[in-house]
Amino acid sequence: MSAPAVPVRAWVGLGANLGDARATLRAALRSLEAVPHSRLAGVSSLWRSAPVDARGPDFLNAVAALDTTLAPLELLRRLQAIELEHGRERPYRNAPRTLDLDLLLYGGLCQDDPVLTLPHPRAHERAFVLAPLSELAPALCWPGRQETPPQLLQMVRDQPIVRLNGDWR
Repeated sequence: MSAPAVPVRAWVGLGANLGDARATLRAALRSLEAVPHSRLAGVSSLWRSAPVDARGPDFLNAVAALDTTLAPLELLRRLQAIELEHGRERPYRNAPRTLDLDLLLYGGLCQDDPVLTLPHPRAHERAFVLAPLSELAPALCWPGRQETPPQLLQMVRDQPIVRLNGDWR
Protein backbone atom coordinates (compact mmCIF):
# COMPACT_ATOMS: atom_id res chain seq x y z
CA MET A 1 0.00 0.00 0.00
CA SER A 2 1.32 3.44 -0.86
CA ALA A 3 1.09 6.37 1.52
CA PRO A 4 -2.43 7.78 1.77
CA ALA A 5 -3.10 11.40 0.79
CA VAL A 6 -5.52 11.85 3.69
CA PRO A 7 -4.46 10.83 7.23
CA VAL A 8 -5.50 7.38 8.41
CA ARG A 9 -6.23 6.62 12.06
CA ALA A 10 -3.75 4.03 13.26
CA TRP A 11 -3.98 2.44 16.68
CA VAL A 12 -0.75 1.61 18.49
CA GLY A 13 -0.46 -0.61 21.53
CA LEU A 14 2.21 0.35 24.05
CA GLY A 15 3.61 -2.02 26.65
CA ALA A 16 6.61 -2.43 28.93
CA ASN A 17 7.55 -4.67 31.83
CA LEU A 18 11.28 -4.17 32.33
CA GLY A 19 13.11 -1.27 33.93
CA ASP A 20 11.19 1.91 34.68
CA ALA A 21 8.22 0.98 32.50
CA ARG A 22 6.25 4.14 33.23
CA ALA A 23 9.17 6.41 32.25
CA THR A 24 9.80 4.35 29.13
CA LEU A 25 6.15 4.62 28.06
CA ARG A 26 6.26 8.40 28.63
CA ALA A 27 9.36 8.64 26.45
CA ALA A 28 7.74 6.44 23.81
CA LEU A 29 4.78 8.84 23.68
CA ARG A 30 7.18 11.73 23.06
CA SER A 31 8.73 9.68 20.25
CA LEU A 32 5.27 8.95 18.78
CA GLU A 33 4.55 12.68 18.82
CA ALA A 34 7.68 13.18 16.70
CA VAL A 35 6.84 10.61 14.02
CA PRO A 36 6.90 12.50 10.69
CA HIS A 37 3.64 12.98 8.79
CA SER A 38 1.71 11.92 11.89
CA ARG A 39 -0.21 13.48 14.77
CA LEU A 40 -0.82 11.90 18.15
CA ALA A 41 -4.61 12.13 18.42
CA GLY A 42 -5.24 10.44 21.75
CA VAL A 43 -3.81 8.26 24.50
CA SER A 44 -5.59 5.95 26.91
CA SER A 45 -5.10 5.64 30.62
CA LEU A 46 -2.32 3.41 31.86
CA TRP A 47 -3.28 -0.19 32.65
CA ARG A 48 -1.49 -2.98 34.54
CA SER A 49 -1.82 -6.53 33.25
CA ALA A 50 -0.22 -9.90 33.79
CA PRO A 51 1.79 -11.30 30.89
CA VAL A 52 -0.26 -13.40 28.46
CA ASP A 53 1.37 -16.61 27.20
CA ALA A 54 4.60 -15.51 28.90
CA ARG A 55 6.37 -15.11 32.21
CA GLY A 56 7.83 -12.09 33.90
CA PRO A 57 6.69 -9.00 35.75
CA ASP A 58 3.34 -7.36 35.09
CA PHE A 59 3.11 -5.07 32.10
CA LEU A 60 2.09 -1.45 31.96
CA ASN A 61 -0.04 -0.92 28.84
CA ALA A 62 -1.77 1.85 26.94
CA VAL A 63 -3.13 2.50 23.45
CA ALA A 64 -2.45 5.57 21.32
CA ALA A 65 -4.37 6.92 18.34
CA LEU A 66 -2.10 8.23 15.61
CA ASP A 67 -3.35 10.07 12.53
CA THR A 68 -0.78 9.45 9.82
CA THR A 69 -0.11 9.69 6.13
CA LEU A 70 2.72 7.17 6.41
CA ALA A 71 2.12 3.85 4.67
CA PRO A 72 1.60 0.93 7.08
CA LEU A 73 5.05 -0.61 6.56
CA GLU A 74 6.79 2.73 7.01
CA LEU A 75 4.84 3.32 10.22
CA LEU A 76 5.81 -0.15 11.43
CA ARG A 77 9.48 0.63 10.70
CA ARG A 78 9.19 3.85 12.72
CA LEU A 79 7.62 1.98 15.65
CA GLN A 80 10.37 -0.64 15.60
CA ALA A 81 13.02 2.09 15.53
CA ILE A 82 11.45 3.66 18.65
CA GLU A 83 11.54 0.24 20.36
CA LEU A 84 15.24 -0.10 19.55
CA GLU A 85 15.95 3.39 20.91
CA HIS A 86 14.55 2.16 24.22
CA GLY A 87 16.61 -1.02 24.38
CA ARG A 88 14.11 -3.50 22.96
CA GLU A 89 15.59 -6.94 22.46
CA ARG A 90 13.87 -10.00 21.00
CA PRO A 91 15.66 -13.00 22.53
CA TYR A 92 12.56 -15.21 22.21
CA ARG A 93 8.84 -14.95 21.52
CA ASN A 94 6.92 -13.06 24.25
CA ALA A 95 10.08 -12.26 26.20
CA PRO A 96 9.86 -9.50 28.83
CA ARG A 97 10.62 -6.15 27.21
CA THR A 98 11.63 -2.60 27.87
CA LEU A 99 9.17 -1.41 25.22
CA ASP A 100 6.67 -3.00 22.89
CA LEU A 101 4.88 -0.94 20.23
CA ASP A 102 2.34 -2.89 18.21
CA LEU A 103 0.54 -1.56 15.16
CA LEU A 104 -2.91 -2.83 16.07
CA LEU A 105 -5.10 -1.27 13.39
CA TYR A 106 -4.50 0.95 10.39
CA GLY A 107 -7.86 2.39 9.44
CA GLY A 108 -9.99 -0.48 8.18
CA LEU A 109 -7.09 -2.14 6.35
CA CYS A 110 -6.91 -5.92 6.38
CA GLN A 111 -3.65 -7.44 5.15
CA ASP A 112 -1.70 -10.58 5.85
CA ASP A 113 1.86 -10.75 4.66
CA PRO A 114 5.14 -11.98 6.19
CA VAL A 115 6.08 -8.53 7.53
CA LEU A 116 2.78 -7.08 8.77
CA THR A 117 -0.64 -8.50 9.54
CA LEU A 118 -3.50 -6.07 10.07
CA PRO A 119 -5.46 -5.98 12.20
CA HIS A 120 -2.92 -7.35 14.66
CA PRO A 121 -3.70 -11.09 14.71
CA ARG A 122 -4.18 -11.44 18.49
CA ALA A 123 -5.21 -7.95 19.57
CA HIS A 124 -8.91 -8.85 19.71
CA GLU A 125 -8.02 -11.58 22.25
CA ARG A 126 -6.01 -9.41 24.64
CA ALA A 127 -7.52 -7.47 27.53
CA PHE A 128 -4.41 -5.26 27.66
CA VAL A 129 -5.34 -3.98 24.18
CA LEU A 130 -9.11 -4.03 24.48
CA ALA A 131 -9.48 -2.19 27.81
CA PRO A 132 -7.50 0.89 26.73
CA LEU A 133 -9.01 0.76 23.24
CA SER A 134 -12.50 0.60 24.76
CA GLU A 135 -11.69 3.76 26.68
CA LEU A 136 -10.59 5.66 23.55
CA ALA A 137 -12.90 4.23 20.88
CA PRO A 138 -15.77 2.17 22.33
CA ALA A 139 -17.74 2.21 19.05
CA LEU A 140 -14.79 1.28 16.84
CA CYS A 141 -15.70 -1.26 14.18
CA TRP A 142 -13.06 -3.96 14.31
CA PRO A 143 -12.12 -4.92 10.73
CA GLY A 144 -13.36 -8.38 9.86
CA ARG A 145 -15.46 -8.70 13.04
CA GLN A 146 -18.85 -7.50 14.21
CA GLU A 147 -17.92 -6.76 17.83
CA THR A 148 -16.72 -3.47 19.27
CA PRO A 149 -13.77 -3.33 21.70
CA PRO A 150 -16.05 -3.39 24.80
CA GLN A 151 -17.85 -6.46 23.44
CA LEU A 152 -14.55 -8.18 22.67
CA LEU A 153 -13.30 -7.27 26.16
CA GLN A 154 -16.19 -9.21 27.68
CA MET A 155 -14.94 -12.32 25.88
CA VAL A 156 -11.56 -12.11 27.67
CA ARG A 157 -12.75 -11.05 31.11
CA ASP A 158 -10.68 -13.88 32.63
CA GLN A 159 -7.50 -11.90 31.83
CA PRO A 160 -6.75 -9.68 34.84
CA ILE A 161 -6.26 -5.99 34.08
CA VAL A 162 -6.41 -2.89 36.29
CA ARG A 163 -6.71 0.75 35.26
CA LEU A 164 -4.15 2.86 37.09
CA ASN A 165 -5.30 6.19 38.50
CA GLY A 166 -3.87 9.54 37.55
CA ASP A 167 -2.38 11.09 34.48
CA TRP A 168 0.72 9.14 33.53
CA ARG A 169 1.79 11.22 30.55
